[in-house]
Amino acid sequence: SGSVKAGKMPEGEKMRQYKQEEEQQQKEEEREGLIEFYSSYQELFQFFCSNTTIHGAIRLVCSKKNKMKTAFWSVLFFLTFGLMYWQFGILYREYFSYPVNLNLNLNSDRLTFPAVTLCTLNPYRYSAIRKQLDKLDEITHQTLLDLYDYNMSLPQRDWSTSSSQKRSSRSLLHHIQRHPLRRQKRDNLVNLPENSPSVDKNDWKIGFVLCNENNNCFHQAYSSGVDAVREWYSFHYINILAQVPDAKALDESDFENFIYACRFNEATCDKANYTHFHHPLYGNCYTFNDNSSSVWTSSMPGINNGLSLVVRTEQNDFIPLLSTVTGARVMVHDQNEPAFMDDGGFNVRPGIETSISMRKEMTERLGGSYSDCTEDGSDVPVQNLYSSRYTEQVCIRSCFQLNMVERCGCAYYFYPLPSRAEYCDYTKHKAWGYCYYKLLAEFKADVLGCFHKCRKPCKMTEYQLSAGYSRWPSAVSEDWVFYMLSQQNKYNITSKRNGVAKVNIFFKEWNYKTNGESPAFTVVTLLSQLGNQWSLWFGSSVLSVMELAELVLDFIAITFILGFRWFRSRQKLPAAVPALNSQDNAAFQDEAPALRAPHRFTVEAVVTTLPSYNSLEPRGPSRDGEEGHE
Repeated sequence: SGSVKAGKMPEGEKMRQYKQEEEQQQKEEEREGLIEFYSSYQELFQFFCSNTTIHGAIRLVCSKKNKMKTAFWSVLFFLTFGLMYWQFGILYREYFSYPVNLNLNLNSDRLTFPAVTLCTLNPYRYSAIRKQLDKLDEITHQTLLDLYDYNMSLPQRDWSTSSSQKRSSRSLLHHIQRHPLRRQKRDNLVNLPENSPSVDKNDWKIGFVLCNENNNCFHQAYSSGVDAVREWYSFHYINILAQVPDAKALDESDFENFIYACRFNEATCDKANYTHFHHPLYGNCYTFNDNSSSVWTSSMPGINNGLSLVVRTEQNDFIPLLSTVTGARVMVHDQNEPAFMDDGGFNVRPGIETSISMRKEMTERLGGSYSDCTEDGSDVPVQNLYSSRYTEQVCIRSCFQLNMVERCGCAYYFYPLPSRAEYCDYTKHKAWGYCYYKLLAEFKADVLGCFHKCRKPCKMTEYQLSAGYSRWPSAVSEDWVFYMLSQQNKYNITSKRNGVAKVNIFFKEWNYKTNGESPAFTVVTLLSQLGNQWSLWFGSSVLSVMELAELVLDFIAITFILGFRWFRSRQKLPAAVPALNSQDNAAFQDEAPALRAPHRFTVEAVVTTLPSYNSLEPRGPSRDGEEGHE
């Protein structure tokens, strides 16, 4: 009886414990309603497949009793996933290739008239170098006589020279003898002996010899004798020009004797509308409508709303071995761009009216990842030697000139002079010709890398030209035209047909074309294409993607929770096993005397002291009542 009373729990204490356990169970149920974690991976996967909006996933659960269907739909499901992500890879590769769309637009507006450069095609015998050129002509006359038995006629000169000019002539003769013009065999380029009998001239090449300081020489040969003579003469002509200390000594502009008439938009041009510069091969050049004055604009197309020039094409006091054509050379280019007459110019024929119609075309490229163009050339590793804005040709010529100064120790006369450098002259740089032609071969083969370093500008303006020709003046009008020109310009006419030419430059139409680029594959386009592929393979939406993301997060959370529980259970297991054994032995010893007593109530009383979920059912109090009744 005493043991039974000691083992019993007071009624109030039992009710309080029952309420606490019930409240704790309710809190656990509420907590499970807010954050739902699954007890196993299988339960998570079944819930996802049963409730997701991704097509085909439900088949993995509905057919779980049929293993063949489950395997089939599993393979099909993951195969579809693989194909979809393969398409995703194609889309990403296309996006990171940065494709562009070409946009063509036609615009109508007042057009800015381009700059026009006109050259005489007549290298002039400037007074500063006249004596040296006369001596060069004399040596060339003897050279052609020895090689080809050709007696070149020379104009009558005043051969009286001072002692300083005689020394200059002897120096020129010495350097010309170091770079002679020779004929050599085509096969092995062996020098022709002086006493060799006459042979077929087609079996020989003509050229000139260039050597360096170590007497390593090579023969700069040409298949055409005309090209060889012009190149050889030009080489010595450049050396003579480079010896002039002040370039202004070559500035002998004679605008009135070259340009007989100039009109733009039916208005007369004046000296404020042009600038002058000297070209070694094309003579005096004049650029109209550059940035030195107000820029011309054209409000209407047509021949009467453009530039009209009457130019003199008769060659007086010219250098025949440099210029083998007659006429004038014209180039149309944008403002603040140098005129590279070799690249974009064309010749105007004497006695012909040349009408040049233009069409303006602007190109705007996308920079950055879409192309390798440059905005202003500041990111190009080549110094701009020209006093103009960046163009690809400006960069290429600057690159060659900088390599010329670095490798040969002097600058080429045709290109601008870098700082702290001087032009090549064989009186100071004896081997510059050898170095130049070797470097030129490397430049053309892109060994110097100039064509890779110099990138296209992102914005550029071009003019598409088309020309028409007609005889000018006509046979019935040439008498009065030449008479008026002679009265106005005091022009002494010696050859009417080769004396003058007319040039008309105008816009063909008012419209101009703009070629622009725009990204063909933007971020919006990429997301749209990805959504199309997702809908194609799974018929889903963005919310379906969120469901898939939720599945991944739940998978990670369950893995973490199960791992944490396993880790805690491994830590509690060694301490829990001895405690349980001692409690079982103590209970058994306490229950043994009670079993011998006449009343057998102590067994149930001891059991009820360990509460469980089954003991919290409503039948618990009635059972205690029965016990108290007994």
